[in-house]
Amino acid sequence: MNETVIRTDHAITRGASAPAFARHPGYNRMFAPDQLTLGIFLPLRFYQGDMSILAGQAELVSEIDRLGFAAVWVRDVPLFDPFFGDAGQVFDPFTYLAYLAARTQRISLATGSAIFSLRHPIDLAKAAATIDQLSGARLVMGIASGDRPVEFPAYGLEHSERGERFAEAVSYFRRLLQEGEHSIASPLGHLNGAQLLPKPAAGKIPLLVTGSSRQSMQWLGEHADGWLTYPQSTQTIIGPRQLADKIRTWRNHIPDQGFRPHVTNEWIDLDENPNCPRTALHGGYVLKTGRKGLIELLGEWRAAGVNHAALGIHLARRPAQDIIQELGEEVLPLFPAHDGPRPLAQHW
Repeated sequence: MNETVIRTDHAITRGASAPAFARHPGYNRMFAPDQLTLGIFLPLRFYQGDMSILAGQAELVSEIDRLGFAAVWVRDVPLFDPFFGDAGQVFDPFTYLAYLAARTQRISLATGSAIFSLRHPIDLAKAAATIDQLSGARLVMGIASGDRPVEFPAYGLEHSERGERFAEAVSYFRRLLQEGEHSIASPLGHLNGAQLLPKPAAGKIPLLVTGSSRQSMQWLGEHADGWLTYPQSTQTIIGPRQLADKIRTWRNHIPDQGFRPHVTNEWIDLDENPNCPRTALHGGYVLKTGRKGLIELLGEWRAAGVNHAALGIHLARRPAQDIIQELGEEVLPLFPAHDGPRPLAQHW
């Protein structure tokens, strides 16, 4: 991840520490100090040009919710770039999360990650607050500056300016969601005499910054409500130990030293043999392992300071239903979701 320092003239609202989310059901289901919970990344199967591969996915998301996972994650990939070869879950993340909100009851709904450098903060805030209200405050947003250069000229934007736009969008977004009417002066727009509705159901929406998003470590410590990073190597304990150092450095930059969560993710190929050793596939892009190896890795992550692990199974060989069932019965009880406040009334 690029660690370029970004400074702007416009003041940026500081990231909130954990007490700001004491009433937020989505945040509290996922995060608590010294604990780790589990989420599932969508899609459940890799899209290769045929939309039918996604048929029945919503029913499985309902099962993921019923089993008690902490979160389900969707990605934000506006345009398919054959160079990357990965179209994400294909659907627009906000439209799809609104659909999944109606199919689930307790599970947190997470973006991994919304591209703040491409979308205008008014549109981001409108979509996010809408989903948060419809779901009873279950939205948790991973956010990023974008890593697919082909998308930026399609939006009429400069890829090289994504760091500045990201920081400005975060500030604009947060101010839009504050109660009352506010004047906003930003390179991204000027707002006077109007306000955005609806506001978040529980007052705030958590913003977990992905990687550096081209900001400094000091900025990440001061402004991120949480941090989402790649896990380092996962086949041995060396990677989790390196990750622990990275998390410790970030937390040392949090001004009040209050709790803020760390999230990581891995694409897994869960083998039927529970004793299958942790083995890197596809150049380390996928981890093949039995459930015992996965439990070992999750324990190492928890010891490293990780608070939530998002697992992707779209490249696995076994049927998604079988993997979800095994994870729910054999792994999830060791890393359960937190009780916390229940989702707010959803009588829309």
